[in-house]
Amino acid sequence: MLIGVPKEIKNNENRVGLTPAGVAEFRKHGHEVYVQATAGNGSGFSDAEYEQAGATVLPTIEDVYAKAEMIVKVKEPIASEYPLIKENQLLFTYFHFASGEELTHAMIERKAVCLAYETVELPTRALPLLIPMSEVAGRMAPQEGAKYLEKPLKGRGILLGGVPGVKPAEVLVLGAGIVGTQAAKIAAGLGAKVTVMDISLNRLRELDDFMPKNVVTQYSNEYNIREAIKTADLIIGAVLIPGAKAPHLITRDMLKTMRPGTVLVDVAVDQGGCIETCKPTTHENPTFIIDDIVHYCVANMPGAVPYTSTLALTNATLPYAVKLANLGWQEACRRDEALRLGLNVVHGKVVYKGVADAWGLPLESVESVMEAAVAN
Repeated sequence: MLIGVPKEIKNNENRVGLTPAGVAEFRKHGHEVYVQATAGNGSGFSDAEYEQAGATVLPTIEDVYAKAEMIVKVKEPIASEYPLIKENQLLFTYFHFASGEELTHAMIERKAVCLAYETVELPTRALPLLIPMSEVAGRMAPQEGAKYLEKPLKGRGILLGGVPGVKPAEVLVLGAGIVGTQAAKIAAGLGAKVTVMDISLNRLRELDDFMPKNVVTQYSNEYNIREAIKTADLIIGAVLIPGAKAPHLITRDMLKTMRPGTVLVDVAVDQGGCIETCKPTTHENPTFIIDDIVHYCVANMPGAVPYTSTLALTNATLPYAVKLANLGWQEACRRDEALRLGLNVVHGKVVYKGVADAWGLPLESVESVMEAAVAN
């Protein structure tokens, strides 16, 4: 198969879809890899390293899309890429369709095969291609929150860990999945007083067993959230419903009950956000203020630490990408249920329920779409 790796062009997105080691693995299986010039520079990988691994470096993004049968990316295509996508071309990347109506309709129109990292799901319900970036984003969230709590950045002017004789900051984490767990670990390690909320009592019991004593758990409901936000200095939104929009756990009216300078970090923003007032921001302009509350809503947080993120992502995605290349997407998805759940839009049809529900689109059976693809 012909594999294409374009340069990411989203604002301050320095990750790349494939490392030179990944190129070498594809080449070992007999596949051709085309990498756009300078695609790996932001992550610390030079064109020369890709060439040494066996890739062909092409000068433009147009060249890569024109050559490739499968595109391996990090983030969803943006508007300037839509016309480059070919019918039947396989795109393997993060899509987050449930928060992008324009993107959804564009991929339907292009009749591409869109296999989303974030909905590849194991029988255990684990999301193996989302976990690495959730770990990175979760660990970054308290780091970014601590920075924006500083007074010059319009925060409350409170040190996350406090000092002897002065109480530490209070951190509220909404969601006890991968992001929430990692966020709680880092915030606790910095000395904050941390409360983690979730609707799964079993998960809260697990956290109670291994979290340090400055982390407490609490069942998540509207009443408890409304009470907790009154004294929280940093609130981290870490709620995920795979492939679907995140629910709004903090609404606009709740902001007025928070103390001025409270910081909100909504890690769920690429799935629509779990804080009603959050909208996607960029690393270039990461925050905005509503009702004296600082909102940090960068949709590609791991892009700020691209070396770590790219290696972590490729570690997870490469075995699946090689399987797709070796077998073709139809056979690979037929054999591997986890990969099959990654199919979101195929040949102009929406085949993932969360996406169809988000935009009121008809839902097609993934099996019927796959059979039609084989027949053609």
